[in-house]
Amino acid sequence: MQEVTIGIGGAAGDGLDKSGDTLAKICGRLGLHVYAYNSYQSIIRGGHIWLRLRVGAEKVYNHGDQLNALIALNQDTIERHAPEVEAGGVVVFNGDKLKCDPALVKQGVTILPLPISQITAELVKEHGALIPVMQNTIALGAILNLCQLGLEKATSVITDTFKYKGQKVVDLNIGLLKCGYDYAASQSKPIAKEWKFTNEARPFTTGNEAIALAAYAAGCKFYSAYPMTPASTILHWMCENSQKTGILVKQGEDELAVMNMTIGAGIAGVRSMCATAGGGYALMTEAIGMAGIMEIPMVCVEVQRGGPSTGLPTKTEQADLFQVYGASQGEYPRLIVAPYDIADAYQTTVDAFNYADRYQMPVTIMSDLLLSEHHETVDKKDFPCEVKIDRGEIVTSWPEEKGKYKRFAFTESGVSPRALPGTANTLYVNPSDDHDEESILISDMFTSPPIRRKIMEKRMRKVGNLLKELPAPTLDGPKDADVTLVTWGSTYGVVREAADQLNAAGVKTNVLCIKYIYPFHAKEVLDILSKAKKKVSVELNFTSQMARYIRSETGIAMDAYINRYDGEPYTPKELAQEIQDKIAKKPSKLDVTAEDAKEIAYHYLRTHNGEKLRPSKVLQEAVNGYGEPTWYVELAERASGQKKGYVKVGVRTGATYAVQRDE
Repeated sequence: MQEVTIGIGGAAGDGLDKSGDTLAKICGRLGLHVYAYNSYQSIIRGGHIWLRLRVGAEKVYNHGDQLNALIALNQDTIERHAPEVEAGGVVVFNGDKLKCDPALVKQGVTILPLPISQITAELVKEHGALIPVMQNTIALGAILNLCQLGLEKATSVITDTFKYKGQKVVDLNIGLLKCGYDYAASQSKPIAKEWKFTNEARPFTTGNEAIALAAYAAGCKFYSAYPMTPASTILHWMCENSQKTGILVKQGEDELAVMNMTIGAGIAGVRSMCATAGGGYALMTEAIGMAGIMEIPMVCVEVQRGGPSTGLPTKTEQADLFQVYGASQGEYPRLIVAPYDIADAYQTTVDAFNYADRYQMPVTIMSDLLLSEHHETVDKKDFPCEVKIDRGEIVTSWPEEKGKYKRFAFTESGVSPRALPGTANTLYVNPSDDHDEESILISDMFTSPPIRRKIMEKRMRKVGNLLKELPAPTLDGPKDADVTLVTWGSTYGVVREAADQLNAAGVKTNVLCIKYIYPFHAKEVLDILSKAKKKVSVELNFTSQMARYIRSETGIAMDAYINRYDGEPYTPKELAQEIQDKIAKKPSKLDVTAEDAKEIAYHYLRTHNGEKLRPSKVLQEAVNGYGEPTWYVELAERASGQKKGYVKVGVRTGATYAVQRDE
């Protein structure tokens, strides 16, 4: 498959997200597929933001292994990412302000400084001085030429983006784009082959937007949230589109209020949803149990991020499984589901509302930062406007001759007749204490062990019946595989490509992705894994939570465990290599690598005001009195490349033992 990966780096506030969005929209309108991953910090200005866009002629499911082109918006980005560009690639930057030391790049990489003031002289005469962010558009134009993406679709995207500011602004930005495009054409050869464009435009969206759009399609009429990354963009979408959709949006004072309002809306009879991250979900858990005992349909989206506590607000992780599974005290019917990509997030959300209504229970959708916030082109067919809406068993009338209405009637299915407020002859109390068929409490003077037993059995019958409806997990890949990779959530995208790489290398590999967490298909999973030759779990957490859960439900243990917990997702190549190492029974590599040591040195420089220096050479030393071997990281001056000190980093612990700066 033809593909190219473009990186854009700079500081928060440099506008790189808009540049990436523009590039992705251009590719989407050309009929290409795009997967974008933005590694960003919890900061409004400064820091380092790193965006990767993988563009392919066919569907791409992750941000890939290689880097073919780099747009560097500041010097820091050149120092960090220029060494990652593969041979045949290019580094593009504002040559009036920045420099790229040839020693930083691999052989065969083109360094293309853009003489911004020179190539924009005519535009400046017509439009006046340029603001700094306009360098992005010029660099983008250069990339369009080098990647053979053309100007036609780019012009239409620029027009749509800036038309609200007037034609003069549109003309200026198209002119800037053309300056970069023409300069690159005159100075360098293309880094990509010619594409076969289908011009079948594809939307470019995120998992959170897919969830929000699906909620609207499914008939959601109430949404509540307290802003918390990485769930906040669902709230943004809901607020922005509330007038068009007719969804009542309420920002609560905290997550307790959010969950209780969502439950209240469910009692009132409308489809309701809320969303939060792990910290907010921790506050919601007692109320989720209340929704279970009161048998209220509602949907909650829990978007995982690095923890514990405030943890890593802008980094991805899959470490909330047991928190969500153990939410609230006691036992109650509910559904916990983890979609694995953007298209699946849309359908899963539609299904969640239907299951919530039909079984009168709370549903938690477990996402994570990578799935919720990464952008991706999607096929329109994956986002159908007309979806099945099943409100379940709702009482529309209750004649007096039917006798007293029992909201919690003991039924064979476990689902009791649900009447919406205002339905004649259906007055009832919806208590959070346990109760009998008529809502009378059994927690005080009317306590009754047999009633408690039967209403508990009634509620929990829903779980078994729901499980029969849920699609069981199946294997992707050859049935006679030597290796079975077990994963869940957004990690599926990189695992499936790593499996493809292993199959191509002669290692027969298949994938088991767990979507429905509770209720769990224990019988089907046991049948699959008991036949697997070698089972390897892949998760973005420290303790292999899904693998532990599978073992608790089936008794099956994995043969090997692969974990990442630094806040970043895997790439296919590094994952495939780690899988092969596990197959070969090589010990886990927890030591600090040379690249890790450079990053730790970068961290020291950034946090101790050493921005004029950068790590250069890295050498490993003996113990030298530190109790462990150390990495000797030489520091060089960014401007001259001259040695200006060193940092010593522990190979095992990552400790910074010694620093010398000759500034």
